[in-house]
Amino acid sequence: MFKEKNSKFYGYAFPIETEEEVKPILEKIKKQHYTARHWCYAFQIGTSKIYFRANDDGEPNNSAGMPIYGQIQSFELTNVLVVVVRYFGGIKLGVGGLVQAYKTGAQMALEVAEIEERTIDVHFIVSFDYKNMNKVMRVIKEKNVRLIKQEMEMSCVFEIAIRKHFAQDIFEAFDAIYEVDIKEKE
Repeated sequence: MFKEKNSKFYGYAFPIETEEEVKPILEKIKKQHYTARHWCYAFQIGTSKIYFRANDDGEPNNSAGMPIYGQIQSFELTNVLVVVVRYFGGIKLGVGGLVQAYKTGAQMALEVAEIEERTIDVHFIVSFDYKNMNKVMRVIKEKNVRLIKQEMEMSCVFEIAIRKHFAQDIFEAFDAIYEVDIKEKE
């Protein structure tokens, strides 16, 4: 919680994967802080293709959502929703005061949040016959490829994952094996 001229600001940070997750989280926050005046937020999703939104929830344009989004950027985060709840204290802060207050609320929430680092992985589908099992398994073991899912019926289909940085090398390693098909998972 952050206090500025009798107004109280509560900051929250949530991990998200999709925009659809935002609405239920906001509804929960609004129930928890039902007497608050504003529930401003910003979120960012994605790595190679970034999608973001900032919402001022009735505050003057760009005085709440964008300062919150600025903190997401300065912490270099993605797949995160930051909500700052304001209880109006009776004294107007002005646009500059609001910008500073929402920025501080978001910053305080992110400073105490547990930030999780994740790798960006590329998923491939590898298809082959049983006679090529040893060749495929050798590449998986030597290149430290993560096996996500395997289907072994008349032929074999593996879903594998590898860090984006090494994806091209892995694609070429499997593509070079005769009678083994590899394609990026959609």
